[in-house]
Amino acid sequence: MIIANGVTKTYGTECVVDNVTITLPAKGITSIIGPNGAGKSTFLSMVSRLLDMDKGTVTVDGLDVTKAPGDVLARRLSILRQDNHMTARLTVRDLVSFGRYPYSKGRLTIEDKTHIDDAIGYLNLVELEGRYLDELSGGQRQRAFVAMVLCQDTDYVLLDEPLNNLDMKHAMAMMKLLRRAANELGKTVVLVLHDINFASWYSDYIVAMRNGKVAHQGPAEAIIRPDILSDVYDMDIKVHEIGGQRVSLYYE
Repeated sequence: MIIANGVTKTYGTECVVDNVTITLPAKGITSIIGPNGAGKSTFLSMVSRLLDMDKGTVTVDGLDVTKAPGDVLARRLSILRQDNHMTARLTVRDLVSFGRYPYSKGRLTIEDKTHIDDAIGYLNLVELEGRYLDELSGGQRQRAFVAMVLCQDTDYVLLDEPLNNLDMKHAMAMMKLLRRAANELGKTVVLVLHDINFASWYSDYIVAMRNGKVAHQGPAEAIIRPDILSDVYDMDIKVHEIGGQRVSLYYE
């Protein structure tokens, strides 16, 4: 599990993550939701050590992320940033192979190539592996980046707004792939999501942030409620159900 204790980040006089103490469960999908400026992406970046925290600690299965050697941490935890643009002209296979760097340091072994093949196959990219990234659609390119993260073969996979710039069809396909990875590969997937409907349908656990703090947390069915969501987003949110199953949200 991931344990954050007193995690804080301040820019000038603005505290964007304010003394967050939380335990994120192992296995399954945890979604971090909340309005813009809630501190979601900043918190995830500190968990993954992409961003230094001003105060606090984060451990992943007891491993202190601030003290662990980079290659050791990279074998335990992987992250896909929101701004995952590449300037180099790479093929899909080139990109996915980067996921093996913590193990091979660029000298790919037979085992590395097996992991690369498996990730490409898992994300349905076999027919595209020789294509350059700038020749792909947004949905195809996003799948390639997720394949790179899965190729890293870590127990913990962190994704910052993985549905950005995806239409509904490709967003749903992405969430189904991540659900499969959690179920079939035993991954712990932690997402920052803006779409509450996708968080509702695919998450096991939800953390709702507001003003740099954790406002609510718990199993999805305990958080996807009108009173909780209306409090988090400061607006009237209804949850539409059919036969007791959450279907969609609408706003007034």
